[in-house]
Amino acid sequence: MIRHAFTTVALSLLLGPAWADNIPASGPGLVTENPWQPQDGDRIAFDVLRKGKPFGTHTVSFTVAPDGTLKATTDVRLKAGLGPITVFHYELDATETWKDGTLVALKGAVDDNGKDGSVSAVRAGDELEVNGTEYTGEAPLGILPSSHWNFAQTQAKELLSTEDGELLKVKVIDKGMDTVTVAGKPVDAHHYLMDSAIDVDLWYDDQGRWVKLSFVARDQQIDYVLTQPY
Repeated sequence: MIRHAFTTVALSLLLGPAWADNIPASGPGLVTENPWQPQDGDRIAFDVLRKGKPFGTHTVSFTVAPDGTLKATTDVRLKAGLGPITVFHYELDATETWKDGTLVALKGAVDDNGKDGSVSAVRAGDELEVNGTEYTGEAPLGILPSSHWNFAQTQAKELLSTEDGELLKVKVIDKGMDTVTVAGKPVDAHHYLMDSAIDVDLWYDDQGRWVKLSFVARDQQIDYVLTQPY
């Protein structure tokens, strides 16, 4: 259920790096200047709801080394149960390493309700060497990981799974502008539909910051609620 939804749970918008080059140049509501740049210590934190009730958390934390190397660390913890009995759990830990705007390393591990998956990838020349439970081989340098924090993902056609290394085909459809609630306040956001094994709705504000995610799996509505602005 979760793996393709996180075609998931996107490249950084730092000024100058390659991910910034992937931002569309024009259009209503699109990010066109001064895009959001992850800084050392930044953190994106979502509460995850299932049918409107608490389901877990999804966070992305950023560190930037003195030489400019960026690390984006994703932590997802989801759990559903009947009273004290857990009937479903999902845990994802993934770390992306970026150098000069290029993804140079990825490590991820997932426990999807008892089914384990993992991926490691490292740059080798003009490619990424991927070793994952779903795919082992080469991936094109510049492929985006399946973390949604990067607005450039709205232009992607293929993503590298942070769970198991699978190369995921996606089609992103522009759905126009919406208003979403962030920490109790309305925020104008651009809405995109990511068409994959499970359709995922994504929203980014006018600075390219990820502010909301929703999808339906097994007839259950899953919503990401941003806990505070960043």
